[in-house]
Amino acid sequence: MKAIVAERIRSMTGGHWILLFVLILGAWSALFLMAIPAEMRVADAVYGADFWRDLCTLTPDVAGFGRMVFMWALMSAAMMAPTALPALATYEDLSHTAPGTRFGALLGGYLLVWLGFSVLAAGMQFALFSAGLLGGFGDSRSVLLSAGLLIGTGTYQFSAIKAACLSKCRQPLTFFIQHWDEGPLRNGVRLGLVCLGCCWALMLLAFVGGVTNLAFMGLATVIMVLEKLPDIGRHVTRPLGYCLFAWAGWTIWMTI
Repeated sequence: MKAIVAERIRSMTGGHWILLFVLILGAWSALFLMAIPAEMRVADAVYGADFWRDLCTLTPDVAGFGRMVFMWALMSAAMMAPTALPALATYEDLSHTAPGTRFGALLGGYLLVWLGFSVLAAGMQFALFSAGLLGGFGDSRSVLLSAGLLIGTGTYQFSAIKAACLSKCRQPLTFFIQHWDEGPLRNGVRLGLVCLGCCWALMLLAFVGGVTNLAFMGLATVIMVLEKLPDIGRHVTRPLGYCLFAWAGWTIWMTI
């Protein structure tokens, strides 16, 4: 299995793969620049007078909402595109034996779903900020909000919806064969919706771990990648739910 995976990774050398990896790396780089504290920056000339830090600071206006949409879109590209790599690789394998396949259309449909999620997540962040439950950088100011998100996400780990979505992500070959006639764009949207069903709750835990917290983003990305692997994922989903319940309990206990 490891040899097959290694060989598959080595085969991702086409121009479309390079562009995808550049997209992922660029998104992570932008998030890194946003997360650097002002006192740790080398020089304003390099980073543009705190441009990146200001970009992830929420303000109660239309411009602030637009910045949040952009930031969530970067997070979605950085965190979710890596989780879709096995499915994208499977689609490319099928494209060698079937006509009418366009990798770009598939990826575009996938990212379109996550762009929609980014708008909704930014709206949620804007509303919570206006209610005083989040700080300007998307950090929770409420124990009840943090505990509620953790309990809700932990519960979702055991839900039938999450199990159904994960089963499709873990069997991309079956998924694509079932919907092949719908074309690459609609298949990309379907894949995005299934991926959204797997990961939306974990993504919203950014309000607990910190929207600009790179350590949280990295850990969440690794967890979501592992969840979608057929041999490993089933050993991750439910234990993660129990861990989230424990985290919620610890959060409440620390305030007593």
